[in-house]
This record gives sequence, C-alpha cells and structure tokens, in this order.
Amino acid sequence: MILVRAELADVPRLLKFRTDTALWLSSLGTDQWAKPFPAEHIMASIRAGEVFLLKEHQAADAAATITLDRDADERLWTPEERAESALYVHKLTVDRKYAGAGLGPRLLNWAGDQASNQGATWLRLDAWTTNTQLQAYYLGQGFRHVRTSTDPTVVSGWAAQRPARPAEYDFDDQTLTATVPPDGT
Repeated sequence: MILVRAELADVPRLLKFRTDTALWLSSLGTDQWAKPFPAEHIMASIRAGEVFLLKEHQAADAAATITLDRDADERLWTPEERAESALYVHKLTVDRKYAGAGLGPRLLNWAGDQASNQGATWLRLDAWTTNTQLQAYYLGQGFRHVRTSTDPTVVSGWAAQRPARPAEYDFDDQTLTATVPPDGT
C-alpha cells in the first residue's frame, strides 16, 4: 500500500468516507458523524497539506484517510497542553471493505512517527464523546485518556494522547515529507 497527500479532486471521496462511516456507525447505535461535514473545511486541510490517503496503488480508490495537523481545540486542551509540541489526528477513517486489515493502527503508527520526526512530544486526538467502542479502540492503540469535555457544544470531547515515537507502519510513504507547517497553513 502507498500513502499519498490528498488533492482537491479527492474531496468527493473524502465526503463519501464520512457518509459511509456515519451509516455504519448508525447501524451500531451511535449518532457520530450524522451531520454532514462542510467540504470547505476538508478543502482547507487539503490545501494545507494535512490530509492523507492510503491506497493499494496510485490509481486505486482510497482504502483509508487520516488528517494530521497542529489544530489543538482550545475547548479540549488546556493552554499549557497547547503550548506543548504535539500533532493531532483527525478524521481517521477506514473503508468498510478494509475493516480488520489493520489499516487504522498502521496509520496511527505513521502519525506517531511523523510527530516524532518533527520533534513533537505527543500524538493527540479526540473521539466522539458517546462512542465508547471508539474510545476503547484508541486506548488499545496506546493512547491515554486525558479528559472528556463537559462543554455541551463539543460532541467529540473525549481527548487522549500517547507519546510521539518512531514506529513501523508497513506501507510506502509517498508524501515526500509530511511536515505539518508550524502555523498550520
């Protein structure tokens, strides 16, 4: 498999990841991602070079996606935590036909490797507040729960982190360098 940076032409596929996953999650009894995600937000992340696609080969449809950036939600992370060097995982999604193939853990390892290569101390993420299965998944991937936001406007308020560290991920990283700009642009 190869990892490539997403392009603006990939927006329809990225939106499909979201809607397909929302349908699957709904069948499991969670409302995670039930509301459509604004395409403009995805496009801004693509322009910033923060969205990545895992594919079997260059011409193949994406099997998974991950966004890796420095966007620390101030509703989840304290000022002291936001001052620490960290990269943040967002929108990690695996196409259902690749479920169980270990793509999620490999992408998290890649993200941790990228964070380590960039001198970050932490790899952080947030998960849907009511999705305890997803939270358990991340705990199983070595993340430690930091807090759950009590802000009623935060639906993805379960915050977790693990140390940034070099890792094996067993795919060809064709992103050249996945450096996330310090200012997020």
